[in-house]
Amino acid sequence: MSEFNDRLRVLLVEDSEDDAFLLLRTLKKGGIEPDYQMVDTESAMEAALTTSEWDLVITDHSLPGFTSFRVLELARQFAADLPVIIVSGLIGEDVAVKAMKAGAQDYIMKNNLARLIPAIHREMREVTVRLAKKEAESTLQHMAYHDSLTDLVNRREFERQLDEALHDSRKSARDCVLLYLDLDQFKIINDTCGHRAGDELLKQLAKLLGQNLRANDTLARLGGDEFGVLLRGCDAIDARKVAESLCEEVREYRFVWEGKPFAVSLSVGMVIIGSRYKTASELLSHADLACYAAKDRGRNNVQVYESSDKDMQQRQRDMQWTSRLQGALQTDDFFLCHQEMISLQEASNDGFRTEFLVRLRQGNEVVPPGAFIPAAERFGLMPRIDRRVIELAFGYLDRTGLGREPTGTFFINLSGGSLSDGELFSFIRNKVEEYSILPNRVCFEITETSAIANLNDTIGFIERARHDGFQFALDDFGSGMSSFSYLKALPIDYLKVDGGFIRNMTADPIDMGIVDACNRIGHAAGLKTIAEFVETDEVKECLRQLGLDYAQGYGIAKPVPLDQ
Repeated sequence: MSEFNDRLRVLLVEDSEDDAFLLLRTLKKGGIEPDYQMVDTESAMEAALTTSEWDLVITDHSLPGFTSFRVLELARQFAADLPVIIVSGLIGEDVAVKAMKAGAQDYIMKNNLARLIPAIHREMREVTVRLAKKEAESTLQHMAYHDSLTDLVNRREFERQLDEALHDSRKSARDCVLLYLDLDQFKIINDTCGHRAGDELLKQLAKLLGQNLRANDTLARLGGDEFGVLLRGCDAIDARKVAESLCEEVREYRFVWEGKPFAVSLSVGMVIIGSRYKTASELLSHADLACYAAKDRGRNNVQVYESSDKDMQQRQRDMQWTSRLQGALQTDDFFLCHQEMISLQEASNDGFRTEFLVRLRQGNEVVPPGAFIPAAERFGLMPRIDRRVIELAFGYLDRTGLGREPTGTFFINLSGGSLSDGELFSFIRNKVEEYSILPNRVCFEITETSAIANLNDTIGFIERARHDGFQFALDDFGSGMSSFSYLKALPIDYLKVDGGFIRNMTADPIDMGIVDACNRIGHAAGLKTIAEFVETDEVKECLRQLGLDYAQGYGIAKPVPLDQ
């Protein structure tokens, strides 16, 4: 359909030269210069529609053996949006109505051709509107099934195609394989060069991956830096070759941004599609497990899903925990216990101390943190859990008035992920304003390993929080290889000696020596020392003699829910 500019390509279905002359003269008098062809048979019209494009059909109603109803059928068959106007010398009203219902845009009597030009102008405007609407609908449909950044198939459409492949696998012996691709260095490039660089990298990689696949395979962007490939008619051996070739292509590729080259690589999880699977989500889940195993085993490699693989089994358990934890964050399933500490030295007896410990309620059972925290850390949920703990603890201190008492210290654990959360300090400040507590009644605990892994972030966070009055404790001290050297850099108040050395210190001279050294270096740095995992009176007495300030453990007090 050409843009209407008073030049129209008109297919004239007429067997009378005189009537055709009158029609053409009417068009020219109305300012329309037609590029026309005249036909008077069904075969001639079909040939004209096949060989040329037309803007408009003007047809008589009844030619010998060729009525306007057949004209309408042919027009719809070859060009669905082609408008048809009937111009007839004799047509009954009932026939005209029937023709309009059959798709004619208008009917005009030959003795009233003055209506023809307005009808054509109206119809050309409506055709423009219809085509624009059709194009918009087509664009929206494309967007519904394609990723806006890479123009690849999106996750929704990919899952639909996976379901089709599963259905086909049950009906035939046709081999299909799913590849789950994860870009290994994307976060580094995205963080150092910005999101524009990350987007450009994804677009270039989408093009690179597509060039190395067959026309009947499907490449999709599943989200973030993850891609999916559906290999049709491909057995496990050939699929692995395809996956390895994709890894090689990406490994040899160099992404250049602002003159700097970056090397990237892929980790690939592979699943053989078969009758054992019921849904696309199950396929994707297992492919993700295999991809995670590929990352764990050095990246830049291909791993086939194996149900007996221990790493994949653990990952699957973690993924199940993830959905449970996300649900728990939307409810009241997280709650707090507290575990008291005691003073070991007379000089340290300056008020009570207790640590808040998070627990998860599952029905009538209580889930200990060791069961869910590894999964929460692996899937980046610990910052959200830490915030929930802070809110529960501050709310409790406000509700009981303990947060306003002049003495007493309440310990709250922070994960390594929270130390890198730039918004956490603002969150804590807002909660201090919301709840009536004294910041110096709160001591945040951070583990030695997470503090060292995020040293600059940790120091900055501690300095800001201490300025407001909060205290800090370094947990699990002694477990790292460079504990003493990092101690000078961290502005903290307490040192909690790793319980692994405490538990057997009376039976192991090396453990005893490590505990003694940790206590001495802590005191030299002006810190109070706390022993964890104190389970017997013998250990407690030994710690007292070594000079540690406080003790915590089942031999002192077991964790108790706050409401008890």
